[in-house]
Amino acid sequence: MKKIIFALIGIGIIFACDSQLDINRDPDNLTPDDLAFPVELPGSITGVAGVQGASWAIIGGIWSQMWAQSPGSSQYRVVDSYTLGTTDAIAETGWRNAYDALLDIRNIKRRALAQENWNYYLISTVLETYTSQMLVDWYGDIPYTEANNPAIFQPNFNTGQDVYDLLIADLNDALSRNLDESIGDIPLGDDLIFGGDMSGWVKFANTLKLRIYLRQTEARPAVADAGITALLNSGAPFLDIDAMLTGFTDAPNVSNPLYESDKRQLNTSLNLRASTTMHSYLTDNLDSRLPLFYTTGNPLDQGDFNSTVSPNSVAVSILHPETPVYFISLEESLLMQAEARERYNGGSGAKVLYDAAVMENFNKWGLDGSSYIASGGVYEYTGANFDDRLTSIITQKWIASYPGNGAESYFEQHRTGIPAISPVPASDPAYVPGEFTYSITGVTGGVFPQRLLYPAEETGRNANAPAVVPITTPIWWNN
Repeated sequence: MKKIIFALIGIGIIFACDSQLDINRDPDNLTPDDLAFPVELPGSITGVAGVQGASWAIIGGIWSQMWAQSPGSSQYRVVDSYTLGTTDAIAETGWRNAYDALLDIRNIKRRALAQENWNYYLISTVLETYTSQMLVDWYGDIPYTEANNPAIFQPNFNTGQDVYDLLIADLNDALSRNLDESIGDIPLGDDLIFGGDMSGWVKFANTLKLRIYLRQTEARPAVADAGITALLNSGAPFLDIDAMLTGFTDAPNVSNPLYESDKRQLNTSLNLRASTTMHSYLTDNLDSRLPLFYTTGNPLDQGDFNSTVSPNSVAVSILHPETPVYFISLEESLLMQAEARERYNGGSGAKVLYDAAVMENFNKWGLDGSSYIASGGVYEYTGANFDDRLTSIITQKWIASYPGNGAESYFEQHRTGIPAISPVPASDPAYVPGEFTYSITGVTGGVFPQRLLYPAEETGRNANAPAVVPITTPIWWNN
């Protein structure tokens, strides 16, 4: 297995590998056509992991109310107070690093198509789709058809809805290719996610299609209905293992990107504190995951970083350097399938999928979740109507997204309204544990943030960039 070396600069990422690759050739002197697929693919995967697992994970985790900014420090105050702007580094690096990763991914895809190497064509298409969907979900309209083209310095922006349609078309195209007739290099150890098992990439592609369709259940229900029904009727295989990047260790520059960027490289490792929102829900349900998520102490209400309470009394988020980066975890795949069956298959099989998902997440923490899903358990899959059952699914997806996939639960809260938004602050006796609360220091008039703003470095150099809209403007699928 190749060794992954992360050098996180800010929240950037640099990739290197061991002597199995030809390190005597300076990559800066190679043209895009000179890079062998096994050389370029690992950097592409780690590039996506670096942005998804660091800057987007931090913003998503705070806006999903897993964490609140600690009193006495200031690193993420702009996130917790909804003042995140066009020049804040944590947001700028996400945009920049995503497109840096896509540059390599699209180079692989272009050459794989020309060579009829359908293995690398599928892999690169999945990575392109995964990254591009997150860009749409964060920003709305993005450069897609003209992005990463060295001949186009000011690419046009495609609408988010058009990008979604293009992503489905691209996945269908890649899935239609006969992998048995792939020509050239065969993915092996350079495939840091599935180790060259192409069936994993087929399942990843189908699961991404399911995610893309589910995101449209409110905005374009007919599209979601047709797409998901076709997936279910075709018997398309979905992820039955984690799509994840492993190999991290507890040492500088080789640890999990979230741990590296938040715990190791900042001047304090205590920025992220337990949010009352998630902490109260786990506490109320006597959830055994609670002490594995947070240290002992009290939670902090969202945005209450000006509190005079001693920081030593506030529970700290627990992160581990060896934690994998989960692109799509097994439990997320199972929960998406459960929702799909509830919506379009009369609920058949949904409970089995839900139960398996909850058990899987408890298992990841070395715990037994059977009592929680058993008859009478606090997470038992019951409910007299669809809304109740959907609440169970999305709530468990929210918990299972801790710590590195808060962006996904943030998007899902906007799509479904789950968890519900509290009409009272967390300090009110009427507060219901687990309901989202508006930031105490929020500046958006009670409206939650809906997006990231285009970075100034993009709008300043690209005349085709759309006008920057308020942070409270919904993404297209949430209008």
